Amino acid sequence: MTVKRLTAHNFRNLKEIELEADSGVNIIYGQNAQGKTNLLECIWLFTGAKSFRGAKDTELVSFGCESAHIAMDFTAHGREQTARIIFTPRRQAELNGIKLALPSKLAGEFYAVIFSPDHLSLIKDGPSERRRFLDLAIGQLWPGYIEVLRQYNRAVSQRNLLLKKARERAADCNTLEAFEREIARSGAVIMNYRSRYIEILNSTAPEIYHNISGKKERLSIEYVRKEGLFTESDLAEALESRRQQDILSGTTSVGPHRDDLEFEISGTKAGKYGSQGQQRSVVLALKLAEAQIIKQITGEQPVALLDDVMSELDTVRQDYILNHIKGWQVLITCCDPSPITKLINGKVFYMQGGRLCEG
Repeated sequence: MTVKRLTAHNFRNLKEIELEADSGVNIIYGQNAQGKTNLLECIWLFTGAKSFRGAKDTELVSFGCESAHIAMDFTAHGREQTARIIFTPRRQAELNGIKLALPSKLAGEFYAVIFSPDHLSLIKDGPSERRRFLDLAIGQLWPGYIEVLRQYNRAVSQRNLLLKKARERAADCNTLEAFEREIARSGAVIMNYRSRYIEILNSTAPEIYHNISGKKERLSIEYVRKEGLFTESDLAEALESRRQQDILSGTTSVGPHRDDLEFEISGTKAGKYGSQGQQRSVVLALKLAEAQIIKQITGEQPVALLDDVMSELDTVRQDYILNHIKGWQVLITCCDPSPITKLINGKVFYMQGGRLCEG
């Protein structure tokens, strides 16, 4: 799977961009705030996911402009394809000239793995980022998960709204029960998907971690569900029993939106007791395992997007990444390309003020 050509018009600070990518390594360098991450964000959006930076679609259109569009020619599933996304400001997508019902329908057509500086704090930060990692990884492999997650989040938001209103007057139990049924149904599906993915991840990431660290340390990953909830009936019962408590707090206290991932290195919790080197090795193992799992399940090697992470890593970890991704298409952003260009061949691009040139 490779990106052949990317164009962007009025996307963030990218007024007019055209990238003819190398099938191997592509380095985009320049000072901070010039648009390097915006370019990777363009490519990422063709996975059908939302912005990996958490941005709303309205924030992706250049200031003062009414619309933006990005287009990409790529090879996938043994043929050349074309995709286009238009922001007006609501996002609309096309694949091979056919308008899609939802932009998320691009999921499963193009695969990428993004690695940004934010991921380096994935282990020690709050659980929301770890859930986000899971959801993005699963959504690429099983696109149906995206719609289930959307239904779940909508039902939780509606229940929370009713809970807040119930503090002021008697709750409408029938309406609450309707949303609780949806939360239980879609929540159970989400937890099953996540458990399945963690099982696969545990068969892949530990070996990668061992190779990165070079030590006899064992990595294990556990999916932590609040109070051990798993089945639809378990979740339905918990929602009903917590209803009065949730009315007081105005929020839904149980469900997969409260779940977490826990990482242990030889039985020790990596988030609390792991060194910075160990924590970064875990994150590298997760992201490289994510790519390996995509290849195993779909047969397609995802495009690797490395957003200004090389400078955050020591030489050993830099070398491991560059050696591990041989044979992939990779786009690397950085401020100083000299350490990387000594190690690899490919194309080098310079970006300044939202404009791109080769060389």
